[in-house]
Amino acid sequence: MSRLFSLLSRWPLGVLHPLGALMGWLAYALSPSYRRRLAAHASAAGLNRRQRWQAVGHAGKMVAEVPRLWGRPHDQLMGDRVRWTGAEHIDQALAEGKGMLILTPHLGCFEMVAQGYAERYGAHKPITALYRPSKQAWLAELMVHSRNRPGMQASPATLAGVRQMLRALKKGETVGLLPDQVPPEGMGAWAPFFGRPAYTMTMAAKLVAQTGAAAVMVRGERLGWRQRRRLGADYVVHAERVAPEVEALLAGADDPAQSSAAINRLMEHMIMQSPEQYLWGYNRYKGPRAEILTSAQAAGKDKSAR
Repeated sequence: MSRLFSLLSRWPLGVLHPLGALMGWLAYALSPSYRRRLAAHASAAGLNRRQRWQAVGHAGKMVAEVPRLWGRPHDQLMGDRVRWTGAEHIDQALAEGKGMLILTPHLGCFEMVAQGYAERYGAHKPITALYRPSKQAWLAELMVHSRNRPGMQASPATLAGVRQMLRALKKGETVGLLPDQVPPEGMGAWAPFFGRPAYTMTMAAKLVAQTGAAAVMVRGERLGWRQRRRLGADYVVHAERVAPEVEALLAGADDPAQSSAAINRLMEHMIMQSPEQYLWGYNRYKGPRAEILTSAQAAGKDKSAR
C-alpha cells in the first residue's frame, strides 16, 4: 500500500480527480448503506439532485487527492496553486495576539487548509492540527510524516494532544479543528445539525473559553479543471471571522449544548457555501464511542497546561 501511495502522490490532479470521481461513484453504487446515508443527509439539508450527484464525485476526489497532498515533499511549496479570499480576517485575528482557532468542517479539501496556512503564516505563527491516529502502522507513520511540516504540527486526539493545543494557543499560535467530527464519549453534547440531533464536540468552545483565542472559519474549495485553467490554481482557501456575539458565546461556554449548537450553526453556514463538496456520506449522527478522551477534564480541568 505504501508503494501505491507513493506512486499516486506523483500523479497530477488532472488525473487524480477524474479517477477519484469514478471511485466515488463505485462506492456509491456498491454500498447501499452509504448510498442511503448520503441521500438522506443531503436531502435533509435541502440539496437538489444535481448537488447530491456532485457530492458523490467530490467524496471520491477527496480520497484521490490525499496521496498528492501527503506525499508532497516538505520543501515543495504550493505557491500560486492556492488562492486566498478573506485572508485579512486571519491577519486581524493573529494580530490580536491571543491565538487563533481555525474551524473547518469535512468540506472540500480540508487537508489543504492546514497546509495552506502553514505555508503562508507558519514561519511566525505555526498551526497545531488535531488528528486521529490510524490503527494501521504504515498509515499512522505516513500521517505523522506528512502532517508534521514546516509551520505545522500534528496533534493526536489524546490528553497530551489537548495539552499541546492549549499551550499553542496561549503562545498566540494557531490550532485547527474539524468540529463536525463525532467526538469520543464525554467530549461532546447533543445539538441540532441540519435539523437532527448530532453528538458535537465541546472542545472548540472550551479552547476559546480558556485562552480567549479568536475563532475563524476556513474552508478549502476544490476547483474544477475549467477553474484551474482559468485561475492557474488548484484550490481556493476561504476565511471568515466568527461574529463577535458568537465568539462571546463560545468564550462563556457555560452551557455545552448551547455552545455546541452555535458551532453546528457555523458549520452549516460554511457547508452551504459549497454544499456539493461536503462529505454527506459521513456518519455524522452516530453515537459516540468510548476512548481515552472520555472526560471534560481533557480540555476543562487540565491544570498542568495553565
